[in-house]
Amino acid sequence: MAVTTVAAPPSLPAHIAAETQAFLDAPALLQELSHGLGGPYHALFPERFDTNARAFTAVLEEAGVAGRVYFAKKANKAAVFAERAAVLGLGVDVASHGELREALAAGVAGADLVVTGPAKSDVLLRVAVLQGALVAVDALDELERLTAIAAELGRVSRVLLRVLPGGQPHSRFGMSPEELRTALGRTDGLHVEGFSFHLSGYDPQARADLAGELVGLCREARGLGLRADRISIGGGFAVDYVGGDDWRRFQREQLPEHFHAGKSFHGGFYPYHSPVAGAEALRAVLAATPKGERAPLSALLRDAGVALLVEPGRALLDQAGCTVFRVQGVKERDGHGILTVDGSSLSLSEQWFDSEFLPDPVLVPNGPRERRTHPACVGAATCLESDMLTWRTVPFPHRPQVGDLLVYLNTSGYQMDSNESPFHELPLPPKVVVEAAPGSPRPRWRLDRHP
Repeated sequence: MAVTTVAAPPSLPAHIAAETQAFLDAPALLQELSHGLGGPYHALFPERFDTNARAFTAVLEEAGVAGRVYFAKKANKAAVFAERAAVLGLGVDVASHGELREALAAGVAGADLVVTGPAKSDVLLRVAVLQGALVAVDALDELERLTAIAAELGRVSRVLLRVLPGGQPHSRFGMSPEELRTALGRTDGLHVEGFSFHLSGYDPQARADLAGELVGLCREARGLGLRADRISIGGGFAVDYVGGDDWRRFQREQLPEHFHAGKSFHGGFYPYHSPVAGAEALRAVLAATPKGERAPLSALLRDAGVALLVEPGRALLDQAGCTVFRVQGVKERDGHGILTVDGSSLSLSEQWFDSEFLPDPVLVPNGPRERRTHPACVGAATCLESDMLTWRTVPFPHRPQVGDLLVYLNTSGYQMDSNESPFHELPLPPKVVVEAAPGSPRPRWRLDRHP
């Protein structure tokens, strides 16, 4: 009788920036934090955030385009990133009263905030008006409430009018052309500074096409006596997590048998390799020629005297953090290992999207170990069959043991706290800020100031 063998699962190593490597090169520090904090934790690298922010700003300057970079705070709750945004002169994009309050506490001026999100609460709108924040108005009823609040306060509210993308007519964000015309006729007590949109996907051409339409709307609005000198194209700048060759090999070689219990993901996976990512994606948007135009978007913006606002979250957080779990159980099942770690899949939020965070976690052995590939999936310390951090079997270089650490790389963009929950009374992983220590090869750390 023939024996069927399953090909070994492919590895998918993540890119590792210098800040992360310095952290991994201090295994005693990782173990010390795991012991002292009593569970999993998130490590944050603010120096990498600074590098990413400067790269985005440099693209605008090189293109000769007036503009502003806003950090999308929803991508990570940590205080340190809003604090760095304030120091660097970035704005911050907030979508709730809590995010607005935290941004102000971090030192961001009210005038440097843009308030996005659908159907904003009256509390949020009231504080936004008082602080002089820019409000992206999503609907006519929101416009009416904002106008009434501004009149009650005796203030003039700064607004962008959010446009429904023509290519996404079923989107729940933005106003249709008819609603937009109505809105432009109801601007008393409002300072209309321009237009914005929310666009899914990562296609630079699609973003440039819609940006070109918004430049046209600015010209029309000026004919109505409105300021209309800026547009916001939101975020949507991809992050390159893994190398191109590794990503293509993974897509080519992965099999259903490589996933524990035959798990499949109907939602698909994030494009973990993107050849045009981060600030380079912004450069590609500016270099693209919008549909119906003869010049690139950068020239269109300059000629129209329109500033470009961008709101990256994930891209500003690229390589700015990782997540550390301790292995507290190891068993074998169906030809592969099952690791149980001291936390929950809710601390890696990709599962929220019926997907999985695919880059290989790094195993940090708690002592010398024979090198021998050992495929294993990763489960959480809860009583739910479905609570898995990694369904696929990862080819670890050693057989994991209790007390080893598992480090998920590049998790600061949306993974850390979008879906967190103290299920089973497990504490939420704290965030520690890790920075270079002058005169020492070992990094130093402190707790983030977010409560």
